[in-house]
Amino acid sequence: MNQRLRLTGRLQLFMQANLLLGVLLAIADVWIYTINVRAGLVLSGFVVLYLILTLVIVNFSKSVLMNELISFATKYGQIQKQLLKDFEVASALLDENGKIIWTNREFDNLCGKPKGFGKDVRNMFPAITRERFPKEADELTEVSFSKDEMEFTAKMRRIPLTQMVENSEVFRTDEKYEGCLIALYLFDETALKLALRENDNQSLCIGLLYIDNYEEALESIEEVRRSLLTALIERKLNKYFASYDGVVKKLEKDKFFVILRKQSLRQLQENRFDVLEDVKTVNIGNDMSVTLSIGIGSDGLSYGQNYEFARTSIDLALGRGGDQAVIKTPEGVNYYGGKSLSVEKNTRVKARVKALALKEIVSTKDKVMVMGHQDADVDSFGAAVGIFRMAKSLGRSVYIVIDNVNASTRPWVDAFDGLDPDEVTVIGNSQALEIADNNTVLIVVDVNKPSRTQCPELLKICRTTVVLDHHRQGEEVIENATLSYVEPYASSACEMVAEILQYIGDGVKIRSLEADCIYAGIVVDTGNFINKAGVRTFEAAAFLRRNGADVTRVRKMFRENADDYRARAEAVGQASIYRKEFAISVCQADKTSSPTVIGAQAANELLDITGIKASFVLTSYNNMIYISARSIDEVNVQIIMEKLGGGGHMNMAGAQLEDITLEDAIEKLKETLDQMCEDKEI
Repeated sequence: MNQRLRLTGRLQLFMQANLLLGVLLAIADVWIYTINVRAGLVLSGFVVLYLILTLVIVNFSKSVLMNELISFATKYGQIQKQLLKDFEVASALLDENGKIIWTNREFDNLCGKPKGFGKDVRNMFPAITRERFPKEADELTEVSFSKDEMEFTAKMRRIPLTQMVENSEVFRTDEKYEGCLIALYLFDETALKLALRENDNQSLCIGLLYIDNYEEALESIEEVRRSLLTALIERKLNKYFASYDGVVKKLEKDKFFVILRKQSLRQLQENRFDVLEDVKTVNIGNDMSVTLSIGIGSDGLSYGQNYEFARTSIDLALGRGGDQAVIKTPEGVNYYGGKSLSVEKNTRVKARVKALALKEIVSTKDKVMVMGHQDADVDSFGAAVGIFRMAKSLGRSVYIVIDNVNASTRPWVDAFDGLDPDEVTVIGNSQALEIADNNTVLIVVDVNKPSRTQCPELLKICRTTVVLDHHRQGEEVIENATLSYVEPYASSACEMVAEILQYIGDGVKIRSLEADCIYAGIVVDTGNFINKAGVRTFEAAAFLRRNGADVTRVRKMFRENADDYRARAEAVGQASIYRKEFAISVCQADKTSSPTVIGAQAANELLDITGIKASFVLTSYNNMIYISARSIDEVNVQIIMEKLGGGGHMNMAGAQLEDITLEDAIEKLKETLDQMCEDKEI
């Protein structure tokens, strides 16, 4: 035992200090001999006596000192062990397989069990798995989880056994030990997270509430009842938000400011903003139901940012046709409602103002470029033709950007090909990028998503951008547009362009072929004036007829070959009925010139089946799955397609899926329909 217990370091030096001093004294004695021999002899006797006494004392006290040191070390180790046991942070040691090999009292109390030696930590805390263990030495990882209504954060550190042996005062060996231990610390953060959650629940959200059809609803009742209708609407809004501990302040006759807590906002989301449907029940003889648009901003860094979020949200709600609530946070945008058709505005004041603004913008530029969406259809091309004629009448150089002409637009592009330079000029993407400069105005028609435009690079080159579209806006929009005219109630982009042409001035003279093309765009998007055809739609068609549009010529241009007709008929014939109200089919249009158009036509025809609320036709084309969705009025197919990454109108929408098979796409569509039906979103 004594051979193994040896003093080292400073303690050994302390014990040998007297001997070292004796050596120094002996050296001094030799030096004195050179001075005086008698004095050296006397000192030599003293040195010998000193060394004898020192050796006796060292040998006698060593065992006593070792005993005292061992006693102290033992008590010190017990104190350390007791401190670890009483440590207020729940701690444990795990082996590399996750089994518990040591715990302190706090850990035992937390588990509600005695020592868990040999037990797998996953049995107690399923969130702490081997995959979450730190992989490198001294690496610290964290895992947050809940257990028994308590919130915890687990911190784990990897301790290699080799490092433990090297630093140990117990083990001395040259062997290398493999493996490791995991030090686990559990922090109870229940109170902290409850406080944070409560603070988050009490944070204020700011909202803007607009009545979509205020003027139209008032005009549909007698004048003496109008004040009563307004009072009933305000009373319902105040009572509704008061039940959620919110405050409503009237800003204008049809605009309100709303303040509520985030906790109340969550309740509104759970109830899916049932006020949207509740307000429609206000009826004192008005023929038109009242609809609301709500925009709410939440989780901003300040109240000012929440207000900006609310403004963006209300713009999105109005841009998507109203009758819905939009919540914007830093993480994204959520939509609720949107189950009714957009209300057509009888007044043309907005169209006239936008037309004059467009004329002013075009007049200040030398060149004008018009582009629609990718895989342009007749509505996109017809709207571009109308803008082309408007800009030409103002003496500007105009170009229509279409990179790949598909089968649906080929007859119209060919009809303009070879005419004099004053007629339509069609260029590709590369040529457009060469021509565009800072003095070019870019007019985007029939699309408001930058990623879906014909040439997204043009949006970065042209500083002045104008957007004319009839699709509902989504989260992705063309930013910093000089002029944005998005009207979801319009049947088509061609209808909007036809209205604009009427307000530009007397200098615009539309050619017959151009009128045919714009008229054809309206026919396509309305399905021969069946879908979304309002009063203004027929007025636009009448304007085009007066300018030479010929119904017979347009019908001839829409004639198709036998393969297209056969593919569409096959898609309709093999359709399956899902959940007794959705028609789903696949369009095998490999031999057709424009498969996506055939799929859209098949989806339209499936709506003629009794009991069908919405139809979906999937087409595989160019390594992508195209989904054409159609409905009449009972289902909003736009929000369905948005779940799949697409968009469109309430009764006409679509989506594109990449890296997926046709069978998986059908299954994904069905899962989306199931989920939305369960959540009562449709």
